Amino acid sequence: MAARVLFVDDEENILSGIKRQLRKQYVVATALSGTEALELIKRSEEFAVIVSDMRMPEMDGIEFLRQARELTPHSVRLMLTGNADQQTAIDAVNQGAVFRFMNKPCPLSLLVESVEAALEQYRLIKAEQELLEGTVNGSIKLLTDILSMVAPETFGKLTELRETAREIARAMRLMSTWDIEMAAMLSKIAYVTLPPQTLAKVRASKPLGPAEQLVIERLPETSSNLLANIPRLERVARIILYQRKNFDGSGFPKDTLAGEEIPLESRILKVLHELSVQEENGIATSSALKQMGSHPGRYDPKVLQTVGWFFMAAEEEEKLLPPIHVAVGALIPGAVLINPVETAEGHTLITAGQKLTETMIQRLVNYHDVHRVKEPIKIAMPAET
Repeated sequence: MAARVLFVDDEENILSGIKRQLRKQYVVATALSGTEALELIKRSEEFAVIVSDMRMPEMDGIEFLRQARELTPHSVRLMLTGNADQQTAIDAVNQGAVFRFMNKPCPLSLLVESVEAALEQYRLIKAEQELLEGTVNGSIKLLTDILSMVAPETFGKLTELRETAREIARAMRLMSTWDIEMAAMLSKIAYVTLPPQTLAKVRASKPLGPAEQLVIERLPETSSNLLANIPRLERVARIILYQRKNFDGSGFPKDTLAGEEIPLESRILKVLHELSVQEENGIATSSALKQMGSHPGRYDPKVLQTVGWFFMAAEEEEKLLPPIHVAVGALIPGAVLINPVETAEGHTLITAGQKLTETMIQRLVNYHDVHRVKEPIKIAMPAET
């Protein structure tokens, strides 16, 4: 299948010429402005290569490529410019991650050569992505499967954490959410190293001895060390290491990192982890966030504000039908838990307020077949709009 290439220029005759000359080699799309191109990117399949003019009204090529990079980070970006001064080059590389520059007017042979080089780069990026999604995700699945067997109630909470963390990361304009999603799912992988009696105390929220408390405090470091030597998980390990670090630099780990030097993903996970603890103690989300905001230096204020907006919007949008009681086997994706799902012994598997997914339901069914889940389960379905 021919590669998809997008050309952006405010001169229609130039675009017409390019399309006429290259349509046999590529699937060519064109746009007369950065705004038009961004809309095309949003509603189209991924473009392998994006070629943009520099001088365009309303939005120049640097700004367009910067926004295009956020929407489609794997696309390789090229720039056509009639004034390739040093500052233009610096801005284009830093903001738009431009792969190659071409001067206008550009000979057809050079244009094709540059597009082919960009396509080769795109293929390398996609091959790396497939490796990431295949080999690495297989390792991650093995680790999460082990965690789900050792601490099923913890795994259920982490599934919800991953989904929320992804939405918060998008709201804060992170280019990729893969790292934070993996960090969320693996943030408590060190639970598999806990002695059974300590794990039982953690599950039941019972007091811990001094030695046990020290082990719990160092869980982020243990989790990080377990992941650090797995290829492609080095950054995930670093995010997990700093997930309890206070914004002012205090706390674990004891080093000089503070403020925005701490990975943004770590700052997000810190807020979400501690918000979850507050909610488990019966404190409403809005009250918990207000209480957390009264501790300057502990949390990133921007993260705290974004999390507040996220939950406020979710509460306003979600309209539910009257609650019903169902058995485990009758659960369906999209249902919202009114009460937590608990084991027969009273341990929480999934907290109230979560929207059930197919994966969550399947794990509940599997757990119920062996250990039993307390039935019936109180749920509510979203009202149709």
